[in-house]
Amino acid sequence: MPPQYRTMEQTRAAIAAARSPFVPPPGLLEDITGVRGVHVKYDDEQASDLAVAAAAKALDMAGTGIGEIDLLLFASSGQDLVEPATAHIVAAKLGAWCPVFDVKNACNSVLNALETAAAFIETGRYRTVLIACGETATLTARWHVPDHDTFMRHLPGYTVSDAGAALLLTAGPAGPDDPGVLRTLFASDSSAWEACTVAAGGSMHPRSTDDDHVCLRLNGDQLFRTGRDMARLILEHAPEEVALMRDSAFVAVHQISMPQFHEACAALGLPASRFQATVDKYGNAASASLPLQLALAQQCERVMPGDTVALVGLASGFSIGLALIRL
Repeated sequence: MPPQYRTMEQTRAAIAAARSPFVPPPGLLEDITGVRGVHVKYDDEQASDLAVAAAAKALDMAGTGIGEIDLLLFASSGQDLVEPATAHIVAAKLGAWCPVFDVKNACNSVLNALETAAAFIETGRYRTVLIACGETATLTARWHVPDHDTFMRHLPGYTVSDAGAALLLTAGPAGPDDPGVLRTLFASDSSAWEACTVAAGGSMHPRSTDDDHVCLRLNGDQLFRTGRDMARLILEHAPEEVALMRDSAFVAVHQISMPQFHEACAALGLPASRFQATVDKYGNAASASLPLQLALAQQCERVMPGDTVALVGLASGFSIGLALIRL
């Protein structure tokens, strides 16, 4: 079943249909974010369904049976339920009997799962690890908008997209030219955890019906300031990793909006040909953003087997990550 697509004009119409006192003027969402539309799951679809569809496709492409999976990680900013781990639901739908658990770190969930899987494989604990992601971020959109300030606080909720993604990692030769995860680097500034939140569902607001709690909310510009500061620190203090990144055939960077995407490209000092813009057409796919960019680059043969690829992740909380892989 093809995914549903919601344009920004349809988003504007939905805000108006909710009898909001404030309705953004035509074109404002597109002008601010550069996003033309987002993909939206069907009402009867869960995060696990998106993950299962992506995982089944990855297994088929690799010629790997579900019985060959030693560990399954569900990596997403979303989930089906608070309890149990959504990884169990994904495993049940796939027919897997291996150990499972969730990896959750906002938009860096898949990147952190990649680091976790690579570490397990390197130590010999597991041989084949399946990472499955199902993002249902469109559920965090706020439709009743009382005023302009509220609209701006909840703006990211209109540009996030639902998506599924999957990565399959398998132990193999570890020669200098063999495929694999070459290096990972992560850093966090957790003092910025309040900068971007979905507050409901935890112990703070377990059963909240307050729109401010159940919807994606920006709290000032701390998220952007922290992101710039941490990116600057990585560029200054991780010269080896940065050099490898700049030598990569392709760089995927987490994309929140087109202005942020262009700012990230400029900060890395690389030509536009080394990146793949996706947020304009697909919206912010949360932790599926990096796999989406890589898949599109492979489809159009911008990257080939043997190429080195850099995955640059940014996530509220705040965390930043870099993974260098050889295809």
